[in-house]
Amino acid sequence: MMKITILGCGTSQGVPVIGCECDVCRSTDPRDKRLRTSILIQTDSTTICVDAGPDFRQQMLRENVKHLDAILITHHHKDHIGGLDDVRSFNFLQKISMPIYASPEAQEEIKREYSYAFVDKEELYPGAPTYNLIDIKDDTPIKINELTIEPIPLLHLKMLCYAFRIGNFAYVTDFNYMSEKSFEKLQGVEYLVIEALRKEQHYSHICLSEAIDIAQRLNVKKAWFTHISHTMGKAEDVNKTLPSNMLLAYDGLSVTIEND
Repeated sequence: MMKITILGCGTSQGVPVIGCECDVCRSTDPRDKRLRTSILIQTDSTTICVDAGPDFRQQMLRENVKHLDAILITHHHKDHIGGLDDVRSFNFLQKISMPIYASPEAQEEIKREYSYAFVDKEELYPGAPTYNLIDIKDDTPIKINELTIEPIPLLHLKMLCYAFRIGNFAYVTDFNYMSEKSFEKLQGVEYLVIEALRKEQHYSHICLSEAIDIAQRLNVKKAWFTHISHTMGKAEDVNKTLPSNMLLAYDGLSVTIEND
């Protein structure tokens, strides 16, 4: 069994957006309060986080996460790596450098953003986080304890971004182009968390109708939409328009999957 928890399902600004007075940003429905996009994957023996954005600390505290085996990075935009400094709490608890799986490009940005964590050992500040950066390679599964994770390359405008598949579950966010080869790697997925930025098309993300189309082409049992902008509309209203096996994700949503 595998538990998937939506740590956050908002865009880079989160929802509500600072200074916005739209109906969604003023909504009192907790489903309309969205931290930056991330998920937690848990089995009896393994806990993995996908991305660690600016809300990482808040998300770890909310879900009472006390052990983290690894972090998978989809890509290196700030809303996906902006919380990596808070890995130092796990460094202290677990007495190891945090394994972080990322593309070489994402690793370079992590090294730039957290340069103080990559100085010579004698110059390392005692409270700084420590990372074990590990390459993600196309067509090379990632093995973390009992889990085998298949990275699937996508394009986020011109930036490489990875989706991740574990058995019959896949997490797919921040992209506007998926090759046929990558789509084939999603065949057989039954449970899908996929981005749907808004109702209108976007230059670097897929919109709601495009996300629905992918879910229907894959014939999934269940799909949840993530990376949602405040312009999407209220969750209560949007959900009424969706196919019966699809919903907008919301922060704190947990589903248990009997994995293949």
